[in-house]
Amino acid sequence: MWPAALAGVLAAGLGLGVAELVSGLLNRGITPVLAVGEVVIELSPTWLTEWAIATFGTADKAVLIGGVVVVLTLLSAAIGVLAARHRGAGMLAAAALGVVAALAVRSRPDAVTYDLLPVVVGAGVAVLALPALVNRAVEAEATDATATEPASGGRADRRTFLRAAGFTAVAAVIAGAAGSALGGRRRAVEASRTDVDIALPRPLPTAEPAPGADLGIDGGEPWMTPNDEFYRIDTALSVPLIQPDDWRLRVHGMVDEEVVLDFDDLVALGLVDRWVTLCCVSNSVGGSLIGNALWTGVRVSDVLGLAGPHPDADAVLSTSHDGWTCGTPLDVLTDGRDSLFAVAMNGEPLPVEHGFPVRMVVPGLYGYVSATKWVVDLEVSRFDEITAYWTSRGWSERGPVKVSSRIDVPRSGATVRSGQVAVAGVAWAQHRGIEAVEVRVDGGPWQRAELGAVPSTDTWRQWVWQWDADEGRHDLDVRAITSDGEVQTEAQRPPAPDGATGWHRVSVTIDG
Repeated sequence: MWPAALAGVLAAGLGLGVAELVSGLLNRGITPVLAVGEVVIELSPTWLTEWAIATFGTADKAVLIGGVVVVLTLLSAAIGVLAARHRGAGMLAAAALGVVAALAVRSRPDAVTYDLLPVVVGAGVAVLALPALVNRAVEAEATDATATEPASGGRADRRTFLRAAGFTAVAAVIAGAAGSALGGRRRAVEASRTDVDIALPRPLPTAEPAPGADLGIDGGEPWMTPNDEFYRIDTALSVPLIQPDDWRLRVHGMVDEEVVLDFDDLVALGLVDRWVTLCCVSNSVGGSLIGNALWTGVRVSDVLGLAGPHPDADAVLSTSHDGWTCGTPLDVLTDGRDSLFAVAMNGEPLPVEHGFPVRMVVPGLYGYVSATKWVVDLEVSRFDEITAYWTSRGWSERGPVKVSSRIDVPRSGATVRSGQVAVAGVAWAQHRGIEAVEVRVDGGPWQRAELGAVPSTDTWRQWVWQWDADEGRHDLDVRAITSDGEVQTEAQRPPAPDGATGWHRVSVTIDG
């Protein structure tokens, strides 16, 4: 049975390799595995999506792709066994698998008709290769069962099958590697980031933390999050690859005049540089789905002002190039805060994974209702008339950030020498600001921490408290107080539907 199962897996692998090759020749980023993965994301129940983010964090996409590959491998093996017993049924099952992949590719919002060509060619190759490999597998199994002499035909048939299997595996790997190498679209987009840096109306700033913002605590989170460490949570397995010359932003709906801007039109409205902390609504208490960066961009209010929103509008539905949507309160985009169409991050053009060439950044809201990457469309509307990706899955409609704090040093479970111990971390309540941070030991009295400086209320704030630690095991709690007097609640609640709450606690052992 195992030769037939291997035959099915190898036929599917060859088909996927050929599909990757054709996709590379067409310079397209949509492949069957990625397309199926994105469909899985869309169809997954909310509880499963939340579990994946909570369990795997920013590695959730790699895990998902691995899962798709494992399932495909198992299905292909089953098809190989089926084809060995019922050739017609096996061929139909293989063709059906190709149809599923084609439907997944076609369902992508940015797919065009010729995106089906890679999956059609790949599926055709797999269906043709399947009977040839299965025939050799069946012959090898049959002669193995009847051969009595070591030098008989059984061994020769087994070698014939293994040679065919090896040839197919090598061909699959070569085709896939060649397709990946031919995928120059990503390289072209990366090169255009350099062109953007040169073409902007002014040089990008140097991303240096505000004076006194970074307290320099050993082992603590840096105040400025480097681009390659900034968390990434979105639904795009294959990130949209958009040249700035091809990018357009359409503003329409409940407006006096529809507006369409290209990249040059946008940046000509005037660039500003603002430090803003972004966080994901899926961030658990003490979690790491948060980061702080210097964003350069155009105020969203300036763009909306060109269109003239109607007085009875209360929402803006923004749409990404890959079809993802979110609804944002109109008043938050026009109340004077630094909501931006960002084109740069920490002094360089946006990384592709973080929305190049243009994304939204809105202080004070969780990303699921504000931080649209690869944004291409703004529809001014009303909340009672729009449906967005996450709110249709049960999450809250507006998503204001809740006051939160975290202990980064010492880590929970750490063993620390007795004496004076630096307890440090970050606290945030974007667009309201942090007025104070307090720490307590073993449920004792709250102690005020020293706070780092901040350039505005839109960023997180570092804090440190010097603790004269005694030997033994101790529990440390932290809470923050906002500039408008709200004290962070102790009540423990999960991220769904509008953000986690509760005090972060770490347990440490003090060793004399």
